[in-house]
Amino acid sequence: MLFRESETVELKEIVVDEIKKEIIAFANCNGGRLYIGVRDDGEVVGLDDPDKVSLQISNMVRDAIKPDVTMFLHYETIEEAGKKIVVVDIQRGTDRPYYLAKKGMRPEGVYVRQGYSSVPATDTAIRRMIKETDGDRFEVMRSLNQELTFEAVKKEFELRKVEFGPQQMRTLKLIDQDNLYSNLALLLSDQCVHTIKVAVFQGKDQMIFKDRREFSGSLMKQMNEVYDFIDFRNQTRATIEKLQRIDVRDYPEIAVRESLLNLLVHRDYSFSASAFIRIYEDRIEFVSIGGLMPGIELEDIMEGISVCRNQDLANVFYRLHLIEAYGTGMEKIMKAYEGMKEKPEIQTTKNAFKIILPNVNAKYTLENSSVWMTKTDTNSIMETEASLSEAEEKILEYVREHGVITKNDVISLLEVSASTASRTLRKMVKNSLLKQNGKARRTNYTIVK
Repeated sequence: MLFRESETVELKEIVVDEIKKEIIAFANCNGGRLYIGVRDDGEVVGLDDPDKVSLQISNMVRDAIKPDVTMFLHYETIEEAGKKIVVVDIQRGTDRPYYLAKKGMRPEGVYVRQGYSSVPATDTAIRRMIKETDGDRFEVMRSLNQELTFEAVKKEFELRKVEFGPQQMRTLKLIDQDNLYSNLALLLSDQCVHTIKVAVFQGKDQMIFKDRREFSGSLMKQMNEVYDFIDFRNQTRATIEKLQRIDVRDYPEIAVRESLLNLLVHRDYSFSASAFIRIYEDRIEFVSIGGLMPGIELEDIMEGISVCRNQDLANVFYRLHLIEAYGTGMEKIMKAYEGMKEKPEIQTTKNAFKIILPNVNAKYTLENSSVWMTKTDTNSIMETEASLSEAEEKILEYVREHGVITKNDVISLLEVSASTASRTLRKMVKNSLLKQNGKARRTNYTIVK
């Protein structure tokens, strides 16, 4: 028999560590054969103990290659030119990509066959193998990053008195049968690569920026931080009718909550682009990546029909009592504006879904007898929405320029009393705009990064 290396044949004189790489490459591609006891030039040198060699390779594969590829390997001892050699027949695996456990599902751990050699796979090739194996649903695919932590999501589960351990992670499909993290786990992890960008504009267009932030980390962390960011800017208009005081916020809280949850749960995470929230003088726009699911029309959505793009992610939110059932979000948003002249608007394109919440107080001007105040400061001196925004922006601009600000700096900058300066700084710290450093007279504030 003539031995010659090819795209499906690899020759090795003895067992070496590189054999693992060759087996991975064959299993990730179209299979192949590995001959042990044959030199690269095709000369048969034979083996003294072929059974021991077979066992050695079997142990190497079991310990060093993930997922388990042993069922796709067949060992055979044959005799050639009076000498015994071991043939390892490797089939194309069904759980591709296979990789070196120590290296992970990265190019340095994943190999493919290229000509007569086994070479590192590209990120694109790895993603393609994952998609071919796991299907098209992003959340069920295996995560490229397997070094994940879950501090933010653990706090959320603990806060809501829901257990979060290895068993729950399997039930919720964060971990598969091979103990590998799914993309759902990546979304909930502290290493989540998807972000939400929030911009605040002056007026009704995008000509002048007042503030902008990008929120990253676990989706649970983004959810809480983004809601707080919006809530801080959701002003309250108070009117007095006889002896009764009536408070109306710019945006119904339930509408903001449901719009944010819709953006998180129904977003198409196979796109790397950020989701957007834009806050104008007269409206808030929630722009989620990913249009309507195939077969669903906008009219269906308004009737409460829902086909969830991320079913497992929605189940996690359901377990945490953040959502009640599929298809109820739009109904809640519309009901929040019941009896009001202004109504939410839904717009869709092929790759985007937009919810527009109107500011119910935008029609009123500063000349009205009503006063504006923040939700968190109803007992303090009432200030107009404009002055609050200007004060906040002045403080942020000062910190960006100088790197740090103190209470005395705020007193001078805004020409306000010490109590007003302290109150403003506390609000900005609470809403993650500033970070407090030091204590007592050494206290200063920096921008949250």
